[in-house]
Amino acid sequence: MSSTAFMPEAAARDEICRVGRSLFERGYVHATAGNISVRLEDGSFLITPTDACMGYLEPARISHVGADGTQLSGDRASKTLALHRRIYGADADARCVIHTHSTHLVALTLKGVWRTSDIVPPITPYFVMKVGHVPLIPYHKPGDARVADLVADTIIQAQANGAPIRAVMLDRLGPNVWQSTPAAAMATLEELEETARLWLTAQPAPLSDAQIDELRTTFGARW
Repeated sequence: MSSTAFMPEAAARDEICRVGRSLFERGYVHATAGNISVRLEDGSFLITPTDACMGYLEPARISHVGADGTQLSGDRASKTLALHRRIYGADADARCVIHTHSTHLVALTLKGVWRTSDIVPPITPYFVMKVGHVPLIPYHKPGDARVADLVADTIIQAQANGAPIRAVMLDRLGPNVWQSTPAAAMATLEELEETARLWLTAQPAPLSDAQIDELRTTFGARW
């Protein structure tokens, strides 16, 4: 049973709009790309509507969807709802999922990731502490239901290996990150995108095993 607190619905609606606007204004999302969801205490979900611009979301129009996927209110839910629901189902601590088409992360998949198990190497301490391993999910068309199965299986396997993940990268599409709050998910996304930018720009050597062990011991890094 997770001990992570749930946000009240009204606060979650406002926070989805605030985070969406912040991401849009700073160029992490563009046009109608990307989506945000929040899991509520009763098992239902809030998610940004399909084809909505994240910079101009309205709290009352956010989609409210039941635990079984039935639309309850608001505009029509994003087509990525199935993927979000599977992430929540695989990680009991997840309370918010954010998906973007962040430029440097998508560019990284086009150029070639470091490894399919880790799209970028552990090049900075904050990437190791705040993000951790980020596996690549093979390309499927947007909204393909098979992606939800692949992501859920990847999360479960990482947990079984003792190194839980909080993000995956969809090849040619963008990252999905999940955290305890929308603000925490946004911070994880920012750190991941910045690490991709640094890797594409500088190609630095990874941190050593001893340096990573120090981060595990001192900060509880999940690597």
